[in-house]
Amino acid sequence: MTLSILILALVTLQRLTELGLARRNTRRLLARGAVESGAEHYPVLVGLHAAWLAGLWWWAWNRPADLGWLAAYVALQAVRIWTIASLGDRWTTRIIVLPGEPLVRRGPYRFLPHPNYAVVAAEIAVLPMVFHMLAYAALFSLLNASILWVRIGAESRALRAPADGQQPGVRRCRSGPPNGRSPTPPNRTG
Repeated sequence: MTLSILILALVTLQRLTELGLARRNTRRLLARGAVESGAEHYPVLVGLHAAWLAGLWWWAWNRPADLGWLAAYVALQAVRIWTIASLGDRWTTRIIVLPGEPLVRRGPYRFLPHPNYAVVAAEIAVLPMVFHMLAYAALFSLLNASILWVRIGAESRALRAPADGQQPGVRRCRSGPPNGRSPTPPNRTG
């Protein structure tokens, strides 16, 4: 077995293990009353990451590995583990918000609002560089940046939502409107 095959096999095993952990955590969070946001773009994200890894298997399995870039990739794994451990059972590959729970502010979340996305973005660029695939790294980095733009926006909106699950900017009166009448529908005046 070549070093390239070993690297790709370990990355594939890591990703599959993480998907299992994410599914378990997602089920547990939803059972506790958590809410998912951004589900419509999730298949695109998964497809992009699957295509990235499949393409590496197709084009890099027999290429020589650059040990310097490999060391950088291994260092990223330390940050990945730190990020996952900091979120604990709240880590998942989906946008899942547990109403009433405070944001995680430990580990790398003290320094960055989205450290997991930073790690993934770096991995998408660095692993192809291990195999001397600059154009591949650039292409998938651009594709990943486009889906992260959508995803971070969806996650930021979900995290800003009030704890009672209402949409941001929508208020509910506890005892009804002050005049006893129904409020005016949002698309009508007077």
